[in-house]
Amino acid sequence: MSGKVILHYFNGRGKMESIRWLLTVAEVEFEEHYLTNRDQYLKLLNEGSLMFQQVPLVEIDGLKLVQTKAILHYIAEKYNLHGKDIKEHVMIDMYAEGLMDHMEMFMVLPFVTDTKPKLDNIRSKAEERYLPVFEKALTGPVYLVGGKLSLADVLLVECTLMLEEKFPDILKEFPNIKSFQGRMTQIPAISRFLQPGSKRKPLPDEGYVKTVKEVFNITGPFP
Repeated sequence: MSGKVILHYFNGRGKMESIRWLLTVAEVEFEEHYLTNRDQYLKLLNEGSLMFQQVPLVEIDGLKLVQTKAILHYIAEKYNLHGKDIKEHVMIDMYAEGLMDHMEMFMVLPFVTDTKPKLDNIRSKAEERYLPVFEKALTGPVYLVGGKLSLADVLLVECTLMLEEKFPDILKEFPNIKSFQGRMTQIPAISRFLQPGSKRKPLPDEGYVKTVKEVFNITGPFP
């Protein structure tokens, strides 16, 4: 079992989706163990597999990794997607953490009744805070850091596709990002990941919400 990469999470995007993206770009095969009921979650807890009582959990190289950023950094380091030196590492991490901050805003949408204020905030933050940074960074370079594919590039293409699902015209004022997205989606591993039947997860539905609430024993409004 130590030779396999195993993901423990829900059958949905959430915080595991960026990990799926990165493993896909690294061309690493993985299998998924979906949480469908509370007993499975409690079993992981009782085994001591969840350091902070949270998922995602990734089993890789004999390790049980938790915390999304730590998992992404490990995979990026292992598969040469984290730059060549400490200065490139920190640039990649700054870009990546900004993108993760923005994508986390999407994760609450399935759990709220009135999504319009949340969506308005997501769009305004994208147009005013996040996208201008990447539009400037991609004026000339093919990739964000060091002229080479990295974790930051993978998260940017994921984020732009998420934005376009909600706001199809959002990249019209950001031509460098749109061109970058086009290049990235032509990478064979990403192209396959975007096809029907891949391990990419669809937008969350009511079944996903119900499962998350059951597993975490949430009976009232989502916090």
